[in-house]
Amino acid sequence: MTRCRISVIIPNRNGARSIGLCLEALFASAHDAFEVIVVDDASTDDSVDIIGRYPCTLLRLRTHGGAAAARNRGGRIGRGALLFFIDADCLVEQDTLTIAERVSARWGMETVVGGTYTLHPHDRTFFSMFQSAFIRCSELKDIADPDYVAAHAMVVPAALFRASGGFAEEFQPIIEDVEYSHRLRRQGYRLVMEPDLQVRHVFNFNSLADSLRNGYRKSRYWTIYSLGNRDLCADSGTASRGLKLNTMVYVLAPLLAAISLPGRHIFPLVLSALLIAANLAANRTFFSLLHKVGGLRFLVPGMLYYTMVYPLAVGGGGLAGLADYLVATVHQRRRRP
Repeated sequence: MTRCRISVIIPNRNGARSIGLCLEALFASAHDAFEVIVVDDASTDDSVDIIGRYPCTLLRLRTHGGAAAARNRGGRIGRGALLFFIDADCLVEQDTLTIAERVSARWGMETVVGGTYTLHPHDRTFFSMFQSAFIRCSELKDIADPDYVAAHAMVVPAALFRASGGFAEEFQPIIEDVEYSHRLRRQGYRLVMEPDLQVRHVFNFNSLADSLRNGYRKSRYWTIYSLGNRDLCADSGTASRGLKLNTMVYVLAPLLAAISLPGRHIFPLVLSALLIAANLAANRTFFSLLHKVGGLRFLVPGMLYYTMVYPLAVGGGGLAGLADYLVATVHQRRRRP
């Protein structure tokens, strides 16, 4: 029997739309010594039946505990020297596991290696392609010393994972991988990104509402965490300074232009133009990637969406997160003796 070298850990919560695709891709992998552990987080759809069709280990949580708890449960029983965390809506490439093993061996047992999304997602709608490009660009800004490694493609030596305490289970509904990465850095471990380590994401963003809802939700919980972590202005992955500048310019540029009109003052209008130019310059790498994804036919609507619509979701989520944080802070102070 071939010795298992990599344990692939997948949390599943009502993932019937994608978990079959995820497992199909894994068992088509060129790697010769891996196991797959799916931890079902009390799903209410038929995803457990789909998982049962594949030769993987299935753990079922009786109550909904969140992705962090599911990942920890799988990580504790993995037999491989490496744990490879992906999501139920991520599809590995044929060589993904081979690359994961190779780059982990290169960096050693004190390093966590992160991967990213392929240039094109599984579903080719405009909003899914936009999101895949946005995340890929954000995650590959600093491959040598990233602020965090995302759990949609995270390679962790099993001994390191267990020694570090795993993901925080009493945390927010999302970004538990950001908290874990920051904790790993404080514990002295290294994080690196490997651009060749890729998974193809199934977004299923079929409408404007799907995209904006996702942007709002992520921004809300990022803001809560960043305020508590005192790094609101940090250049942190998808919470990049470029995105923050884009949202700020979305509010300030029209305001300055409006101020200049009644008295025909030129300075606010010039300042507005300078802010727009600075925003375009700060996000040029992302715009270049949009062009690479689909040429001018994708670049133009992508730029317009990013600069003129997407900030609504990001700004709205940021305000909601600020409100949540302030309410929680007041409650904490009232509970103190």
